Formats: sequence, C-alpha cells, structure tokens
Amino acid sequence: MRYAYKASLVGAAHQFELTDDGLSWRIAGKSGVWLYTGISAIRLSFRPISMQSRRFRADIENADGGRIVILSTTWQTVSLMAPQDRDYSVFMTQLHARMARAGSRAALIGGLTPRIYAAAIALLALVGIAMSGLLVRAIATREFAGALFLVGFAALFTWQIGGFVWRNRPRLYTFDGLPAALLP
Repeated sequence: MRYAYKASLVGAAHQFELTDDGLSWRIAGKSGVWLYTGISAIRLSFRPISMQSRRFRADIENADGGRIVILSTTWQTVSLMAPQDRDYSVFMTQLHARMARAGSRAALIGGLTPRIYAAAIALLALVGIAMSGLLVRAIATREFAGALFLVGFAALFTWQIGGFVWRNRPRLYTFDGLPAALLP
C-alpha cells in the first residue's frame, strides 16, 4: 500500500508505504521506517487552503519525537492542486488497521486542539455579536440593502467557517471508528 503527494510545486514527492515492518517514508532526501507500535499519535484534521477547499491532513508522531505530515492533495501545476481523496482515505484506513493489528497504543486525536478550538468558538461568538449589532442598526436606520448584504455575508461566513469548525471539533477516536468528517 503506497501513497505519495507533492507538498509544494518545487521538490520531490513525499512518499509513504505500509510495509510489514511499519510505516516507510521518504521526504526531502530523508527516509525511514516507523514501527506501527512506535507511532505515538495521529491527529486527523480538515485544513482547507485557498487553492484546495477540501484538504485533509494527518499529523503522525513517533515515540522519538519525529513528526510526519500527510496531506490529501498534491500540487500538479502552478495553479492546480489536485485532490487525492480516495487514495488518502484508503491509506489512512489501512494505516489504522495495521496499527491496531500490531497492538499500537497511539493517541488517536481528531480536529483542533481544545485550546485553539475554544479560541475559534470565542472569535466566532464575537463576530456573531458584531454582525447582529450591525444588522439591527441597518434595519433600524432602514438601510435594507445593507441588511441584505449582512445576511448574505453571514450565510456565506457560516457555510465556510461553520463547516471548518464543525469538522475540526476536538475528539478522540478508535482504530475501528475513524471520524468520517476528517476523511474525504
């Protein structure tokens, strides 16, 4: 089972393989094999960017403090980042299955850290209060075009940011219960 992606337009692809020995990786001229039981944590998250609004990320850490990032998209041209949804999902599912069979005790974490998530919720609450105040003022001063703009902006903001926050709520998961919201 293999998976590869290009993290940037310049440079070699990041290559990963699930072997009998463990997770084999090759990144920027470095390579190694991490035993499945030596992987200490996996954090799955949803991380969209401007060029790819549906990008998923896995941060994998080993017991020695090493860290690998695996993304669900790859650079193809200067203006094209291609999704690899199916391959990424299959690779992540197989990685978890092999770790479970090996008896791994890795921490399986989904979403943002609780501290960052709480800050995001607080910021969203402040934006919501400010938008509500502006909407009330626009209606009170009979600026209906402004009120309509605010309603449209609030709907777009809720759709974009709300989806990100909902998918990335902090959670723990199990090897056989991967969070569907954090896989393509």
